[in-house]
Amino acid sequence: MKLSPAVLAGTLAARQEIDYNAAPPNLSTLANLTLFNTWRPKAHVLPPTGQIGDPCMHYTDPETGLFHVGWLHNGAAGATTDDLVTYHDANPEGRPFIVAGGKNDPIAVFDGSVIPSGIDGKPTLLYTSVSFLPIQWTIPYTRGSETQSLAVSYDGGRNFTKLEQGPVIPSPPFAVNVTGFRDPFVFQNSQLDTELGSAPGTWYNVISGGVHGEGPSLFLYRQHDPEFQYWEELGQWWHEPANTTWGNGNWAGRWGFNFEVANIFSLDEQGYNAGGEIFTTLGAEWSMDPIVPQVSGFREMLWAAGNVSQVDGKPKFQPTMAGKFDWGASAYAAAGKELPATSKASQKSGAPDRFISYLWLTGDFYDTLDFPTNQQNWTGALLLPRELSVGKICNVVDNQLVRETGSWRVGSSDSGVVELVTLKQGIAREALAALTSGSSTIEPGRSLNSPGVIPFQTIPESKFYVITASLSFPKACRESGLRAGFQILSSEYESTTIYYQFSNESIIIDRSNTSAAAKTTNGIDSRNEAGRLRLFDLVQDGHQEIERLDLTIVVDNSIVEVHANGRFAISTWARSWYAASREIKFFHDGEGEVVFGDVTVHEGLYDAWPDRKAEQ
Repeated sequence: MKLSPAVLAGTLAARQEIDYNAAPPNLSTLANLTLFNTWRPKAHVLPPTGQIGDPCMHYTDPETGLFHVGWLHNGAAGATTDDLVTYHDANPEGRPFIVAGGKNDPIAVFDGSVIPSGIDGKPTLLYTSVSFLPIQWTIPYTRGSETQSLAVSYDGGRNFTKLEQGPVIPSPPFAVNVTGFRDPFVFQNSQLDTELGSAPGTWYNVISGGVHGEGPSLFLYRQHDPEFQYWEELGQWWHEPANTTWGNGNWAGRWGFNFEVANIFSLDEQGYNAGGEIFTTLGAEWSMDPIVPQVSGFREMLWAAGNVSQVDGKPKFQPTMAGKFDWGASAYAAAGKELPATSKASQKSGAPDRFISYLWLTGDFYDTLDFPTNQQNWTGALLLPRELSVGKICNVVDNQLVRETGSWRVGSSDSGVVELVTLKQGIAREALAALTSGSSTIEPGRSLNSPGVIPFQTIPESKFYVITASLSFPKACRESGLRAGFQILSSEYESTTIYYQFSNESIIIDRSNTSAAAKTTNGIDSRNEAGRLRLFDLVQDGHQEIERLDLTIVVDNSIVEVHANGRFAISTWARSWYAASREIKFFHDGEGEVVFGDVTVHEGLYDAWPDRKAEQ
């Protein structure tokens, strides 16, 4: 009988008698597969075994209404879902639906995106076909290394058959010395149709990259024919000078030297709208040394919104606001797609047209850490699906806090009060409802005004749970060094502390004591994570107060996602070792009273892969 990886892992773990009540050994000395279940999540998207890469190639199949979620994995693999909660592998054992080895892609298949009803009315994939490596923005670009090719699925997404022809975009724009030219993303946009005089419903394609010595760019193309064989080049529709920032850099990091994985989509306050405000999510690669850039793990997952106009007959994108899509240093390569109201998931939940995005949480910091990969036999995961829309923050006091160039813009102003506009993002409604539908425990609210940690009355039964809570602060906290939040995965040996810090308006994830295994084994990252979130001054019932901090903290064994106020996310790994590291505690440090309210712990999470569980 063939044992599944999970069963085999359990057998090896038992053979080696791993004791999670004792100090960990050097994990790299353990047998392969021994750690398979130690830190494996159950509510997140990842292959049965092996390394996951960029999310990509998502689409809703118009024939079935199923949403297809794809990712790089020995080519590209994927799964289907009818509810954004449970997933079913497109192929047995998670096998890929497209692999390298053709005439156009002898070396690799990189990211791509899908036209749901393309050639012959079937899902049609436009992807980056790779002929030469290495490709990296710090080295000279090899001409012909990245081209864009087509493949079509005739079997419901289980396989994509490459067209017997050359690439449909065989090279970057003429005489442009690019840093990269990959990750095509196909989309429709009524603003571009109007601006360019295109037929309604025309498909556009943005390719990510940059120009050596100049900076990162997005290259725009337009569909020329019904069979998607020819794409009209429309130039660099967005370019930024090398390694510059949005504003002072506090709210959206660096544009870097090279863009990757750009998505273009339009939103309104309800969700996706082809005629709405134009947004993009994109990855930025940069270096600590702007003079002699070096290959590194410095990458940031950003978003921007902006306007489109024509300059010298070419469409140009001009940002009006920008921010970080996820502040986690290992969270990258976001990719999404329209999820129409007619999809099965949306019909079940009653949701309108939406744009759903997934991010990759790399498990070894972009291959720069010597993580005990063989012992675990899987690396990385996709973060929970997020639905995006235009967000509004109302009744904001018009002071210097709102006038900074940040991840928002002033939408309207009246008598000293403004409305702010930003990107609204949060866990997709179906997934959030499932995460919070199990057994729950309400922790009595409390006010803390002195430093310390106070344990919750109830200890979770496992390391799979969600915390929801609201924190209220007095106005005097802005001038203090107050820090407040929660400790999770806590015991006498380990703890991870998540707190808001007023001194730099940041949510911090302190991982310095997260994992006892980090003290015995190389490659287990324990650096702190941080992300900026401004709590504005609001007018409520005729008086001013600091905006409340609303937190949703998802703990899926080793994956921790922190979502706040419908516009902030930071995700990371918290690889606790001891079985006893399950406690949750209130955390307070500094001066000022903090009121913790609506504190609820939802236990258990859901199993995203029921078919895999049945196969074990």
